Amino acid sequence: MTMPHSSTAEERALTLDDFRKADVGEHAAEAIGQPSLSAWREAWLRLLGNRVAMAALAFLLLIILMAIIGPVLTPYDYYSNNLDQTNLPPSTEHWFGTDDLGRDMFARTWMGARISLTVGFSAAAINLVIGVVYGGIMGYVGGRLDDAMNKISEIIYSVPDLLVAILLVVVFEPSLGTIILALCVTGWINMSWIVRGQMMQLKNQEYALASRSLGSPHMRILFRHLLPNAMGPIIVTLTLAVPTAIFSEAVLSFLGLGVQSPAASWGTMINDALKTMIIYPWRLAFPALFISLMMLCFNLFGDGLRDALDPKMKK
Repeated sequence: MTMPHSSTAEERALTLDDFRKADVGEHAAEAIGQPSLSAWREAWLRLLGNRVAMAALAFLLLIILMAIIGPVLTPYDYYSNNLDQTNLPPSTEHWFGTDDLGRDMFARTWMGARISLTVGFSAAAINLVIGVVYGGIMGYVGGRLDDAMNKISEIIYSVPDLLVAILLVVVFEPSLGTIILALCVTGWINMSWIVRGQMMQLKNQEYALASRSLGSPHMRILFRHLLPNAMGPIIVTLTLAVPTAIFSEAVLSFLGLGVQSPAASWGTMINDALKTMIIYPWRLAFPALFISLMMLCFNLFGDGLRDALDPKMKK
C-alpha cells in the first residue's frame, strides 16, 4: 500500500507573495528589458573596448588623412628639382628636409603614402573578389571540382610570389597598374583557402540545407546565405592583406622596380635614401618610420578585429 506523501515547505503552493518585484534600479531594469544585440553589434562593442586596436585604427585613419591633405599643406610640390637646396635637414621651411635633387621630403612622403595605400587597397580588393569567388566555388561544390581547383591553387602558390611579381614588372613597363597586377597573381590564394574552409563548414548547416531543399539556386545559396555568415574571417584576412601588399610594393620599389621618378612611394624613397643614410639619415628615417608604423597598426587592428569577431580565438 502506498503511503501518502507528506507536504514540505519546498512543495507548498505558490502564492502572490513569492512574486516580488526585483530590487534593481531604473536603468538596470531598462537594460534588462532591451532586446539582445546582434552578433555584429557585439563584435563592434568588443572592438571599441580594445584600446590597442582602436589606437591603431586612429593612427591608420590619420595616415590616410595625411595622404589626402599632406601634399597641399606645404608650398612645395613633390616633383620640382631645386639644386640649390639639396639634402637639407628638417627645418621650419622643409619640415622633413630635402633629397639629393632638392625636392621637399614632406610633400614626397605624403605623395608616397598615396601611392603605397593605393597599391595596398587596390591589390587587396582585387584579391578579395578573386579569392571569394574561387574559394566559394571550391568549398560549395566540393568533389572532383574542388580537388582540381585546389590543386591549381597549390601549384600557383608553390611559385614564389615575389619572383612572379618581379618577372611581370620586368616584362611589362614598371607602373602603378603593373605593380598592382603583379601583386594579384598569387595574392588571392590565401583568401580563397579561407573562404573554401568556411564554405565546407557552412554548406551543411540547417539554413543552407533548408534553402537547398526549397529549390533555391546554388548561386543564391552561396552569395545570399553562406558568404554573409563567413564575413568575419574574410574581413580579418582582408585587413591583414593590405599591409602585405604595401610591403610587397615597398620591396619592389626598393629593388628599383616600383613607380618611376618623379613619382614616389615609400619604397622608392627608401631606395633613394639608402646610399646616403649615414650622411643624411632623415631621408631614410621618415618613409621607413611611417611604413613600419602603418604595417604594425594594420596588424594590431587585424588582431583586435579577429578577437572581436571570434572571442574564442582570443589568447
